[in-house]
Amino acid sequence: MIEERYDVIVVGAGHAGCEAALAAARLGLTTIIFTVSVDSIALMPCNPNIGGTSKGHLVRELDALGGEMGHVIDKTFIQSRMLNESKGPAVHSLRAQADKQAYIGEMRRVLEQNPRITIRQAEISTILTEDAVDKLGKKRCIGVKTVSGSCYYGEAVVLATGVYLNARCVFGEVSEATGPNGLKAATHLTASLLSLGIEMRRFKTGTPARVDGKTVDYSKMEEQKGDVPVVPFSFDTDPETVQREQVSCWLTHTGAEVKRLIQENISRSPLYNGSIHGTGPRYCPSIEDKVMKFPDKEGHQIFVEPEGLYTDEMYLGGMSSSLPEDVQYAVIHATPGLEHAVIVRNAYAIEYDCIDARQLTAALEFKKIPGLFAAGQLNGSSGYEEAAAQGLMAGINAAQKVLGKEPFLLTRAEAYIGVLIDDLVTKESHEPYRMMTSRAEYRLLLRQDNADLRLSERGYALGLVSEEKISRLRAKRAAIASEKKRLTETHIGASAGNAEILTALQSTPLKTGISLAELIKRPELNYDLIAPLDAERKALPQAVTEQVNIELKYEGYIRRQEQQVKQFKRLEHKLLPENLNYEEVGSLRLEAVQKLNTLKPRSIGQASRISGVSPADISVLLVWLEAHQSRKGDSK
Repeated sequence: MIEERYDVIVVGAGHAGCEAALAAARLGLTTIIFTVSVDSIALMPCNPNIGGTSKGHLVRELDALGGEMGHVIDKTFIQSRMLNESKGPAVHSLRAQADKQAYIGEMRRVLEQNPRITIRQAEISTILTEDAVDKLGKKRCIGVKTVSGSCYYGEAVVLATGVYLNARCVFGEVSEATGPNGLKAATHLTASLLSLGIEMRRFKTGTPARVDGKTVDYSKMEEQKGDVPVVPFSFDTDPETVQREQVSCWLTHTGAEVKRLIQENISRSPLYNGSIHGTGPRYCPSIEDKVMKFPDKEGHQIFVEPEGLYTDEMYLGGMSSSLPEDVQYAVIHATPGLEHAVIVRNAYAIEYDCIDARQLTAALEFKKIPGLFAAGQLNGSSGYEEAAAQGLMAGINAAQKVLGKEPFLLTRAEAYIGVLIDDLVTKESHEPYRMMTSRAEYRLLLRQDNADLRLSERGYALGLVSEEKISRLRAKRAAIASEKKRLTETHIGASAGNAEILTALQSTPLKTGISLAELIKRPELNYDLIAPLDAERKALPQAVTEQVNIELKYEGYIRRQEQQVKQFKRLEHKLLPENLNYEEVGSLRLEAVQKLNTLKPRSIGQASRISGVSPADISVLLVWLEAHQSRKGDSK
């Protein structure tokens, strides 16, 4: 039996595991990362892209804090687009098609080049804990054991097992005990988690078929090209280095024949005949779900996307399915442009074990088992980006634990990452969680374009952001402030020349003098358009002018949301005792007592977001907390 010791142990090398291991190692700790297959590091078993609506925010925030995903996709993307540009800046989101194999290779290279990281191919069977329990009845995690019996000891363990725990892939009558892409499932760890009193649940996700691109008729599809110029994900990436040739994606639609085929064969779908018991993601439905739940809709969009530069495989986005193989072929062949398509990989659904994330603290540490952290799809979330964000935070907090420092937490008012984690550990979820812009109450402040301005100083304080990066950020912030001040103090008058320029811009001519800052606030104008009226303007980086334009144009809305954040912080700063028995508070409803005793919220603010805790219950808690603090003060 082998015995080794590391500071931090990471179980799983998907997007969560990679970020967790890199965060711990970059904070100076020896780290080992386990995977069922070294070839599956940073695997993309489903969609071949990074980012998208709200997910792009997560990647930008991760990058601002010192994470890796943004760097890797900037080096390996094959197409890039900014989504929702017709809408306001709060919902603009970057999305990039990845070369899957290049992405895997680049992330593996980053891990291997870090001298504090050890990569190990092995399946973990057991979580090791101390025999003794502390005064609160908690057992501390001290390491892991592999199926071969080897023990690896550490001060903190991060579980990032993805969809591998007791995984089962299903399509039609075929059911195989494998992980995604035919990889080995992890069949031992669930029993160990159950033995520690961790509550498990069963979720499901799915993926579409892949087809041979040589057998696709693109003439029947709508071409979708990438943006020019490309906007990089990482704030470290020089925009000039990502201006390269891009590949196209393609759009087609299903029709009446696909609808008929699915309706006639729905009894053969594991989703509808009872073969699958796990709950799937509502916001990423299978093609059979779309047809059955929206019977009035004749067709659905299908995105045909390349999986890489050196493969002919094409991903059929929007056609996730668990239908039998023959029905999959029939449905694909009934779709314009895919009449002669050859399937390379069948679509399938995958069931897996995960946890109820309400068993975790906001630091992603198990409340019952100090030193044991969890991240990614194990926590009941979906998506590469959600996983990576949790992995970064779990890795940081595992390192903070080892170093004897306070947990690193982000609130809902600071980051989409804060919204993601708060939702997972506070709110009851019966399906895989997906990040959406509508979940963020303060989304005008939490834009993807200002993630560095919001978070990089915090990453620097941790030790994950370099001196060079923080110096660039501070120079950028100073340039933004200086340009806003200049525009506010620069006035123009109601001259004939100015009237001619404004008329050409379809804007009302001036009747009196006005500052350039006020002019930018007009709906039809912006910073770039008023350049002919701004004789003293100097050339500034686009990243600076973008912030100047947004901050001036939406100044009133931003100020209003900042006031809302102040109210939010007032409740977040009212901390509740960790070991409080809510039965002793009095006047709380029974449901509230049960929920509060189960979840043990960190603050009044977090308590207010627990389903089953009413505003009246919060008022009771506020009164109790004030009296409790008064009694503590008197005792001193």
